[in-house]
Amino acid sequence: MRMPDRPSAFASDSARDKYYAVYDRVLGELWPVPVDAFDVETRAGIVRIHRAGPAEGDPVVLVAGAGGNALAWYRYIEPLARTRPVLAVDPLGEPGRSVQRQPLATGAEVGGWVTDVLAAVGAERAHLAGFSAGGWAAVEQQLGGGGRVAALTLVDPGGFAPLPRRFIRWALAGAIASMLPRTLRHRMAEVVDNGVLREDGLVRLMRAGWSFRRRVPIPPAYTDEQIREVSVPVQVLLGARSALLDAQAVAARLADIAPAWRVEIVPGTGHSLPVEAPDLVAERILTFPSQARPGTATSKHSTNNR
Repeated sequence: MRMPDRPSAFASDSARDKYYAVYDRVLGELWPVPVDAFDVETRAGIVRIHRAGPAEGDPVVLVAGAGGNALAWYRYIEPLARTRPVLAVDPLGEPGRSVQRQPLATGAEVGGWVTDVLAAVGAERAHLAGFSAGGWAAVEQQLGGGGRVAALTLVDPGGFAPLPRRFIRWALAGAIASMLPRTLRHRMAEVVDNGVLREDGLVRLMRAGWSFRRRVPIPPAYTDEQIREVSVPVQVLLGARSALLDAQAVAARLADIAPAWRVEIVPGTGHSLPVEAPDLVAERILTFPSQARPGTATSKHSTNNR
């Protein structure tokens, strides 16, 4: 694992201010319900949280993946907030309004700041949902003995296989395509298998974040023993064409070593599963674990409504 020795940060104050201006515009355009934005102190820095939904109840806590922040969850806020408090987090180490002050050199340190967030908001039985690197952070929170979590939803998560070279190629292709004019960029979304390219607001935010210097650990693959250590109910949603992992191989492995976990492979989706099937993912979060059944499933999701 690469060991960062400095906090992630914007390249300059002016770059940060420009990013914040885009962030605030995109938030105003995309956020569908009233939101209470506030900051909490953690061991590694200040974390920005966007809260919506009822004042009482066990919260759903959403942690974005690499390069993302709370705004990436904008399609989820309204359906989740109908019945549950929702806390969408700007992760430390990623571009957003959180401010990292200490290096994050290990998975334990990443999981530690997540625990600090849960403690700061008074969560005792949160449903912690993480995408990609956010899924890895959620598992690290549990492996660190952080408690405060009743269930995990991991959406095409990191940490379940070594980082493949095809993922680097996929990310690079998406970055290049994001610079294209809107119409062509939308067409290229199918070519490079990246649904984020159809998200105009998120693409503007991504472009503004190129001035951000990201220094976080690269997740190694979990051992069987580490996976077995996770004691709360877990569901894993995998993109059938994921560039990050081999969905069939991960599902088979988990069926063998963690048979109580609910694992679902979503056809017609890749690593951008959260933006390619938001209704399905939101529904799975809301109904898990009460309607969960152990084992591996393949959904009937269709991408015809993209």
